[in-house]
Amino acid sequence: MRTPARRSRRTAAVLAASTALLLGLAVAPAADAASRHQHRAATLDDLARQHGRYFGAAVDNPELSDTAYADLLGKEFGATTPGNGMKWYATEPQRGVFDFTAGDEIVNYAKDKGLKVRGHTLLWHSQLPSWLTSGTWTADELRSILKNHITNVVTHYKGKVFAWDVANEIMNEDGTYRENIFYKTIGPSYIADALRWAHAADPKVKLYLNDYNVEGTGAKSDAYYTLIKQLKADHVPIDGFGMQAHLALQYGFPYQMQQNIQRFADLGVDVAITELDIRMSLPSDATKLAQQADWYGQVTSDCLAVRRCVGITLWGYSDRHSWIPSVFPGEGAALPWDENLAHKPAYDAIRNALTAVGS
Repeated sequence: MRTPARRSRRTAAVLAASTALLLGLAVAPAADAASRHQHRAATLDDLARQHGRYFGAAVDNPELSDTAYADLLGKEFGATTPGNGMKWYATEPQRGVFDFTAGDEIVNYAKDKGLKVRGHTLLWHSQLPSWLTSGTWTADELRSILKNHITNVVTHYKGKVFAWDVANEIMNEDGTYRENIFYKTIGPSYIADALRWAHAADPKVKLYLNDYNVEGTGAKSDAYYTLIKQLKADHVPIDGFGMQAHLALQYGFPYQMQQNIQRFADLGVDVAITELDIRMSLPSDATKLAQQADWYGQVTSDCLAVRRCVGITLWGYSDRHSWIPSVFPGEGAALPWDENLAHKPAYDAIRNALTAVGS
């Protein structure tokens, strides 16, 4: 007959063994998950974050239904930009009537995948609703419309986006102001007004001007340099300059890119590569793909070389959903993944630039 003490020791031993078994069952999957995480190949965003940058890609709403494509966005990148869902025609289709459905879908997807979101764009000469472009407005009326639009959109996405392209493509190639509806009706003061209204609606969000063909030095980038310098002098809230970087092999590489990024950084603003793609005349071949890869690597290295170049966003990421063939017939193959979501040499060039010693 066992004594109570012996029974107590035996019971304790059984309980201890059972507890150890249960803990083992509970801990093992967590340990396996940690091990899997440690052995997961670093993504482009993982590598960019080692340099204090982000690496993102734009996406449009219909593309989210392509599951394999959308999954790649969530796995490889750290930020996204809605291609169309936050533009004026989508967010205010009727005067004073706001619809955030498209933008919210991408914001919610990004939140689920742990991605940051760049807001794009509060004002642009294109993709405006017909009620706005067909109207006859006084300067005061259009200022009121613009203020109301910016205030409502920025307020809705307050805390959900980290940056806004406030004014998009407001310069001509020769450095003169684009004569959009806002410039013709209000004059150039609409730019500072838009920045002030966006800041008032969300004081923490980063505010950008954004354009293409400004990656190298020239009349257009000079005009933005002068404008941003003046905005800073006038204490207008401006945080960054977006270089879209829609490049094409047949037009040559903007070899002053690093110096150009640096001069904007020296004004006290961040610079972001916001819409990167590098197109070519079709069909593609090994020579063109090698040149494209070299350019992708150079853009990445140029950004890494300037502390205030804060990140890179591809405009799409796979040739499967690229905007280029429909806009530039006979051109395409512009992105680091092909139509089957397979890596191209450009992908390897980006990785190499992000992992280069001393970058």
